[in-house]
Amino acid sequence: MRQARFDAQGSCVRWTESEGDGPARVYVHGLGAASTIYHAHIAARTGLAGRRSLFVDLPGHGISDRPADFGYTLEELADALAAALDEARVRGAEIVAHSMGGSVAIVLAHRRGDLVSRLVLTEANLDPRPAATEGSSKIAAYGEEDFVAHGHARVLQEIDPLWAATMRLADPRALHRSATGLVRGTRPTMRAMLMELPVERVYLQGARSGELAGAEELMASGVRVLTVPDAGHNVMFDAPETFASAVAGR
Repeated sequence: MRQARFDAQGSCVRWTESEGDGPARVYVHGLGAASTIYHAHIAARTGLAGRRSLFVDLPGHGISDRPADFGYTLEELADALAAALDEARVRGAEIVAHSMGGSVAIVLAHRRGDLVSRLVLTEANLDPRPAATEGSSKIAAYGEEDFVAHGHARVLQEIDPLWAATMRLADPRALHRSATGLVRGTRPTMRAMLMELPVERVYLQGARSGELAGAEELMASGVRVLTVPDAGHNVMFDAPETFASAVAGR
């Protein structure tokens, strides 16, 4: 396990890492998740194994610290991810990121282009104010103190057991602030940033999640959009072979 400080108090973002050749691949999880759990089975597949791979847990999640005075905005999470990559001496990485992690990866690429050579995004949040049915909106609908006292337990009972298994490891206050930041979005928006980035960009959408809004505009800007049959939000679990092929660039 490795770590890097991301705030003035010395709080650390942590990751596990496998050695290998070529540009590093950096795996980033979504809201209430953890990177190794969602991506280690992909990194070990034929065609992907043998590359240096970092599985980073964002602040407030997994094995990383969860300071109570941290904002957990998308920009702050991107800066924490940058601190990890700087500590690991990574440049020009391929970032493989899911859901909220995809939003963080877009902000990272926008702010620190030296760190990113390619983005593989799975159902990344591209716009502020997502539908009320989405997990981030349900969490952000609570006031922070109400979520910490009662909402976290309620949400764990209501969501899919797979997501609950990792969400219960996340700090409730960090989870609420991360969800609130995701709902608020960025300026320019994550979508606008993604369309302007000069790096290779791949976006995976599970067919069961419905059509990707603005897909034609994204493709016109050079984003490769792949709709994955028989997959939902967690493409890496629902269609691991297709997911691995996209990561490998096939």
